[in-house]
Amino acid sequence: MTQNPEEPIRLLLLGHGRMGRAIEQLAPSRGFAIAGTFTAQSNPGGAGLSREALAAVDVVIDFTRPDAALENIRRVAEAGGRMVVGTTGWYDRLDEARQAVERHNAGLVYAANFSLGVQLFYCLAREAARLMARWPQYEPFIIETHHRFKRDAPSGTAQELARQIESHLGARLPVIQSVRAGYVPGTHELGFDTEGETLLLRHAARTRQAFAEGALVAARWVAGETGFHHFSEILDMEART
Repeated sequence: MTQNPEEPIRLLLLGHGRMGRAIEQLAPSRGFAIAGTFTAQSNPGGAGLSREALAAVDVVIDFTRPDAALENIRRVAEAGGRMVVGTTGWYDRLDEARQAVERHNAGLVYAANFSLGVQLFYCLAREAARLMARWPQYEPFIIETHHRFKRDAPSGTAQELARQIESHLGARLPVIQSVRAGYVPGTHELGFDTEGETLLLRHAARTRQAFAEGALVAARWVAGETGFHHFSEILDMEART
């Protein structure tokens, strides 16, 4: 999977739902070529991810289902491949995925949300929690709203948001409420509430292009890297250069 810098980065898409189609549409204008697309029917149990199939691509991007993600990761890792995983709902098996990637000297970037704006939202949330730590009367809460087709609840982004602030708030863990309705791409709110007032931070995605852009940023980075990384690590490294 050696990448020639003069050629487009070749992508294999796992999943052709809303996110897969958004990446497919955006990729050519960002210096990528779609080398193939696998669905649940063409890749049952990861069977389509042979060494031969993976030799023809530079990076695999996975937006599938929680029950498919880990086997997809194992197959790509065994071939020493590079991968971006936006599927959520499998994080209880992160250690298994990390071991597979590191054992085979593969490369993987994962995140519950590849929006650059969401990563900045996390930074703001951490600072807000730090400031609120000294004012226990403010009760933290998180509300996340997504389209009715989203399977996991609460969202991976909401859970990550809670993890981002918990070190500052101690036992004052935020209550997470999930809403599934309509066709909302994704909205997350972090609030601090008292009897007299409410403070609110909010991120709202208008289209899936924001997520696709971030996934392609991750794909470009991991095409030449190894190891098991969260998307936030890449942004931190980019900010320091």
